[in-house]
Amino acid sequence: MERADGTMKLIEQILAYQPVNEQEKMDQIMILDCLATHRNIFSRENREAHMTASAWVVNPQRTKVLLVYHNIYDSWSWMGGHADGEQDLLQVAIQEVQEESGLQEVRPVTADIFSLEALTVDGHVKDGTYVPSHLHLNLTYLLEADEHAKLSIKPDENSGVAWFSLDGAVQASSEPWMRENIYHKLNSKLRNFAPTPR
Repeated sequence: MERADGTMKLIEQILAYQPVNEQEKMDQIMILDCLATHRNIFSRENREAHMTASAWVVNPQRTKVLLVYHNIYDSWSWMGGHADGEQDLLQVAIQEVQEESGLQEVRPVTADIFSLEALTVDGHVKDGTYVPSHLHLNLTYLLEADEHAKLSIKPDENSGVAWFSLDGAVQASSEPWMRENIYHKLNSKLRNFAPTPR
């Protein structure tokens, strides 16, 4: 029953989300359809598509973004990961940021979904096993952290962790589709959130 309740809560959150462009509108439909029709949607056992959570991590002044240098994608990128059975995707995003960056304190700017996207993942080898191409049904959350806090890499996933200016974060990515369709969009949305008072 807990699984059904968690799924229904997530579906309600996604239904309440207001898409800002055609990408989000179409991906919202796809994610809802997959939640309604796919089995094991919160598990990597579903080899076609599964739920993931990502984070756009900013400093309290909203002037910098924290990125990691992702080993598989060979690019500076946002942080995030697989749900792996967890249906509270905000908590997944927070945990992934802590694991990937070494940050101890990470706070949600808002508990609401910040962005959503269906992302294609090309086939690749992870831990010596081939992972076939599939979809990440992704919810993104806006998180906040102290830019002076200690950072550390997660060697099996990334080889760098660094703060960038908003424009610098977009330019640092070597993935054109992510730069143009996701990271620019996230920075644009960030303008709606005032800096955290000191």
